Amino acid sequence: MGEKVHQYMTLDVEFLPEHATVGEAIEALIRSRRAGMPVVADGMRLVGFVSAKELLKSSNFRERELGSIIKHGTYVGLGDMDLDDVARIMFRYGLRDLPIVDENGTLVGILSNLDIVRSHFERATPMKAETLKALLSQRYGVTFTLRRETVPIEGLKPTQWKVFEDELEGRRYELERGFAEPILILRKGSDTILVDGHHRALAAREMGLRRLSAFVLSCDNPEDFEKMEIGLERVAKEHHLASLADIEVDHSSHHPLLEVTQQLIRRFEGRSDWADTP
Repeated sequence: MGEKVHQYMTLDVEFLPEHATVGEAIEALIRSRRAGMPVVADGMRLVGFVSAKELLKSSNFRERELGSIIKHGTYVGLGDMDLDDVARIMFRYGLRDLPIVDENGTLVGILSNLDIVRSHFERATPMKAETLKALLSQRYGVTFTLRRETVPIEGLKPTQWKVFEDELEGRRYELERGFAEPILILRKGSDTILVDGHHRALAAREMGLRRLSAFVLSCDNPEDFEKMEIGLERVAKEHHLASLADIEVDHSSHHPLLEVTQQLIRRFEGRSDWADTP
């Protein structure tokens, strides 16, 4: 069974009543992060969707009601639809936001491109977790259980000794908008070992967050596993990592991916044939 729309849609929907004026709609959209808003009649019945482009076209008629300028009817989704199917529809028609209605046509949520991105992030981490689970089982001869939990940030024991400031900024942006993927941790005795998600964890800590969503691997034979020293623990010991406060933040250089991008830019700078270069 795939993910459903209701698992990722936003319930707190910004909307406009059909009797709102064009001027009121423009002001509401300026205050919003949306590129458009659903338009509803009495009882939250969806009657249409107004975009920034439509409002721009009607900006000289600020006193007109939305109901007189919008095209009635719009693309909609249902909460129990498969997320991948809806994502394909949104991509096909170039939709940034899709209103979600119930069987009576009542507006119950909205699904954005960011929600779909978040869903793909969250699906990527379980794949990493399953790979780590298999590797640990093969290496140490014990089995593990994978669970989704919310874990305290302060108790995390890092295994990465340096992070990049520009990447931290990106993770803050994701956390503020609610689409950062869960971190991946390994529980061993009293230790909660952070395997993946160091930038996310450090950004969350700096933002004052106390807990993070995580995929947690726990050994099914904890007493046997506690007696073993795994490679992640040796890394932490070699770099004197006991808590997130021990991680170095590199302010002087960029994330390696950004460095590669900049190298490419410098490589082709000033060359007229750069587009034809493999």
